[in-house]
Amino acid sequence: MITNLSKLKKIVNKLKQQKKKIVFTNGCFDIIHSGHIQILKKSKSFGDVLVVGLNTDSSVRRLKGSLRPINNQIDRAKILDSIKFVDYVVLFSEDTPLRVIKELKPDILVKGGDYKLDKIVGYGIVPKVVRVKLVNGKSTTDLIKKIKNLYKK
Repeated sequence: MITNLSKLKKIVNKLKQQKKKIVFTNGCFDIIHSGHIQILKKSKSFGDVLVVGLNTDSSVRRLKGSLRPINNQIDRAKILDSIKFVDYVVLFSEDTPLRVIKELKPDILVKGGDYKLDKIVGYGIVPKVVRVKLVNGKSTTDLIKKIKNLYKK
């Protein structure tokens, strides 16, 4: 379900009362690939409910440059929402999901293994932070490079 932060906070509070373990991860998810799917599947395995924080278009542009995102935030949210491991999608416009993490207070925070533990936004706030191994050669940046190279020839 795609929802806003205030509604999601109420939902998460009810789920916590039911003793559900809330897992949170976040990202731009610009061009969904098998690496994303693997991280989302692994993230869901750590708890009962997976919440995905999704950077808005303006946030992605600040982080990745003026040519990104390739897919707009509505399309990216709909794609994430259609993935069976994802329970909730919430957009955030800041550069980091710190505000979302502080509001939702998830039980577990999951990020890719390329992040140093103490550099993960939410480290020290969320009780458990897990890094998952990235899939070699699977990244949106690599896909964009591959597509550009097709048109150079």
